Parts: sequence; C-alpha cells; structure tokens
Amino acid sequence: MDKKLRTFLKELETFDYDLSCLDHFWTVLFPDNAGKWHKLDVNKYRETYYIAHHDRHYGVIEVPPRKPAGMANMDDRGTLSELTDEVWPSLIADAHTWLKVVGRDWVKAAKRVLSEYPLSYRKGIVSHAVVRDALPDLYRLDRELGIRKCRQIVKLVDDGYFLRQDNYTVSAMTANRYFEYCRIAYLAAAEKNDPVDSSLSGREMYRKYADGRDGGLQDIDPDSETAFADWLDGKDPANSSIGCHPWEIKRGGNTTHIDLYVYRPKYKTHDGFILELCGESFTRMAETIRMFLAIHKAGLPIVIANPEAVRKRILGQDNLGIIPEYDSPHRANQSFTKEQCVYDVIYFKMFGRFKRRIVPFVTWEPLPLLRPRD
Repeated sequence: MDKKLRTFLKELETFDYDLSCLDHFWTVLFPDNAGKWHKLDVNKYRETYYIAHHDRHYGVIEVPPRKPAGMANMDDRGTLSELTDEVWPSLIADAHTWLKVVGRDWVKAAKRVLSEYPLSYRKGIVSHAVVRDALPDLYRLDRELGIRKCRQIVKLVDDGYFLRQDNYTVSAMTANRYFEYCRIAYLAAAEKNDPVDSSLSGREMYRKYADGRDGGLQDIDPDSETAFADWLDGKDPANSSIGCHPWEIKRGGNTTHIDLYVYRPKYKTHDGFILELCGESFTRMAETIRMFLAIHKAGLPIVIANPEAVRKRILGQDNLGIIPEYDSPHRANQSFTKEQCVYDVIYFKMFGRFKRRIVPFVTWEPLPLLRPRD
C-alpha cells in the first residue's frame, strides 16, 4: 500500500496544483470500477502528503517522506496508526487509473466530470422563492411569524428605521434597564410548550434563561449608570466580560443562541450605547423578530442584526445554499459569499420529486478540474 500511495502521488505531482502559502493542494474527482464517483483532497505540506476522502469516516492518510504511510491521528500528529481500512487500496488504484485517463485527454475527462459528477455532491445556490413554491411543506419564516408581524418588520426596513442610529441608541444604561429589555424579550418569545412566568423580574428571567457566564453583570450596582459604563468599558477591575457571554440571553449552540448586545457606537467610544438583538439561525429567527417587535412596541431603542437580510428572508428574496450530502450543515452558510445572500442551506436530495423543476434555477459552483502541468 505504501508503494501504491507513493506511485500515485508521484503521478499527481505532474498535474497543476492550487497554492495556499507554501502548501500544495489537489482535488481529484474520479469514478471507481462500479461508476460511483469519489473526491480525494490531497494536501502537500513541506514534504508530507495528507489524503482525505469526502467520506470522513475513512480518516486521513499521512505520507511522510522517510517513514511508512499511515492513518493520521489529527489529535496527535506525532503518531501514525497502521493502514487497516480495506477500502483505501482500491480507492487509490481507481484514482491512479483516473490520472492516466486525464493525462491522455484532460478536456475529454473534464467534460465527463461535468456531465456525470452527482448533483448531490455539488455546491450551489438557488432562489429561496423557487424552492418555497415547489416544496409547500418547507419551513417558512413568514408563516412562523404571521402576516401582521411580517408586515411590521418589513415596513420598518422600508421606512429607513434602521438607518437612523438614534432609533437604537440610548444615552445611558444600567443593569436593571438591561434586564427590563430582557423581560420584554422573554415574554414576547414565550411558546405554549415553553411558557414564561410573568411574575418574575427581568433579572430573575435572565438568571433562568441566559447562558450564566455574565462576566459580573449581575454583581454591579443595578441602578448605577456609572457602574454599568465602567463594567462595559473594562474599567471595573472586579468584573470583566472577557471570556464570558453576558449578552447570550437565550441559551443554544454556538450558532443557535440569541444575543442582546450592548456596545458603544463606532467612532464615539464613550457616547451612548447601542442595543442589538441577534439570533440569525433559522431555528431562532422568528423568536428573535418577536423579541425585537415587542421591545420596539414598548418604545425602547433597539436594532436587529442585519435588518435588510431579515427582510429578504421573510419575503423569500434570499438564496438557499445547496451543499454536498457529505458536508455538515453546521456553519455551512458561512462558506458562501455575502453577495450570494445565503442564510440557510439544504441538501439536493431534499428537493425530492421536484428536482427537475428546481434544477434550472440552480447556479452551481465550478468543479475543480485536473490538468497536466505544462
């Protein structure tokens, strides 16, 4: 196996590579003997190669220059375990065979990749509105919110509410005022299966629902504007928000919680405070909007993160990101550019029997193609 790997890598060196700093990268898309397509990512760091299959259960092969190849232990790069997976020898053999095919006529091979590589393995974007129309059972933010709340938030964006900083800036803040914001938010987001005890104070609700790592927010003088400002600005040596999550008012994962931030306006370090709600995960977006509208209705300054994006998502003017079926959806929307307006992702297989209806509207990202070096 070690010999087969080194022969394959020697052949791969005759093809163009991508460069990141001094690392060399190749992506090899190839069919096996049964016609099933695979993807190998090969990274050359200095003189050591790392080979990964798109099915991450296969692990990563490390091929050092003067040691036998082995399975890389990514937690301890100093040790290599024996290559015991029976799948790898056939994969490397099929990949090597494909390199010879590409070497004979790389344009013909590239055309075959473009025509045969499974759409379920590809990445692209598609209009959210088109998918909504084709898949009536797809989760819809507008239905979750209801017509009235959708119209309220859209109108605020259209009227330029979020363009005026005075609408979400306060001149002074205290811990108790912050907890009152929280109380309004918690009550607005209450569900039938998750009722909120309205007899509790904002501080008590915060203690119940927030992350808990408040950085000393609950310890400062609750009604002192100076104490809050000093705490936020890091002037209070006894309390610090560094390494803590004081603004995480509704617990969740690292992308699925809700924050109510307080921060200084840009370029005016000590002139007021901005209050911003942020919960951009599709599982928390409706909840966050309900919180925002309730705080706004109470006449308190407040802004919601990325209001124009919120409007797009409600109206279906955004795009869905299509990701390969072997990729995790966790943070997958972050791999798309800001201009692509992707906030949620989906797998191609989820289009079901409507694939033919949706595919004409998909913009697929280019596939990496192999080409022999000149």
